[in-house]
Amino acid sequence: MFAIKALGNQGGGAERVLVEVACGLARRGHTVCIVSSDSEGEPPFYPVDGRVRLIRLGIGNTATKSTLSEILCRVWKSRRSILQASPDVVVGFMQSTYVPLGLALKGTGIPMIASEHIGPEHYSNRWLERVVLNLTPLVASRITVVSTQVLQSFNPWLRRRMIAVPNPIAFVAKVATVRAACYEGEKVLLCVGRLTPQKDQAVLLAAFGLIAAEFPDWCLRIVGEGELRPMLQEMIDSLGLGSQVELVGATSRIEAEYAAADLFVLPSRYESFGLATAEALLHGLPAVGFADCPGTNELIRDGENGQLVRGLDRKAALAAVLAGLMRDPVQRARLSGSSRQWILDQYGIEGVLDQWESVLTVVVNKPA
Repeated sequence: MFAIKALGNQGGGAERVLVEVACGLARRGHTVCIVSSDSEGEPPFYPVDGRVRLIRLGIGNTATKSTLSEILCRVWKSRRSILQASPDVVVGFMQSTYVPLGLALKGTGIPMIASEHIGPEHYSNRWLERVVLNLTPLVASRITVVSTQVLQSFNPWLRRRMIAVPNPIAFVAKVATVRAACYEGEKVLLCVGRLTPQKDQAVLLAAFGLIAAEFPDWCLRIVGEGELRPMLQEMIDSLGLGSQVELVGATSRIEAEYAAADLFVLPSRYESFGLATAEALLHGLPAVGFADCPGTNELIRDGENGQLVRGLDRKAALAAVLAGLMRDPVQRARLSGSSRQWILDQYGIEGVLDQWESVLTVVVNKPA
């Protein structure tokens, strides 16, 4: 059984990873179900294989922060669903799920794997969540994180239960894509990520504002949803970038965005993995990100498949790197496509499923 707060919300990276892993294991012959707090009948944002059973608890508004009563209700209903399904192991994705799940499993004898999809930087200003995170080894047999780099950044108490299992990248061949009419003849700078302070699209807009006039044949497409949409739209308007920048929203057809782009940028302050960056590299796009961003600096090999941005003035440094690549098609072509095979070897879906099967087997067979 996999568990997550919501499958119906738009465009979450962890949600997409869960769907890919659950569906992949079902294709391999495992009996798989996914439990979420979505309302009955609400379709998942990412398509789910028909062999995977969906259990919807129908608790609260999954797009907002949960109340205490909703958390307690989730514990009770999750426990009831788990006992009815009687799985060998339960995997909870993200702290909002694996913490109440650990309580729901108490006394059942069913082991839990907590799947963490962010690094410790996320918890630096969230003291209560940090305390709860440090209690996780008391309820979880294993804690998965998405890379060895992230694992090493946690404290020793957590590391003793952690194991690195990368996010899978499902291969999608680059195909010809018909651009929207308003972008015909233009080159596309693409950014993919939730509209949150972590992803820092604000610095991207500020940087693009410095160079937009020099590149009237370029447009910036920002794909994703989040709480910062109103602020980012206000920035676009105030900088006079309305004709060159679009907040696209979330899409379940992200491969079409990669296929239509000429250059990828992710201005995040921190990442646990950088799923969008890996997918962009798989699609042959040169990628730009900050050198001090964990996750990003593992995927972008400076000067080989993209460029890493350095400098105290993040806005000016990012603008300079983007401008250099936007005016140099030869450089973009040289950087393009060099990481496809490496990405597939490291993060291909079948290899990642092998690792998940290994972890699940160890946990299920571990003596009580």
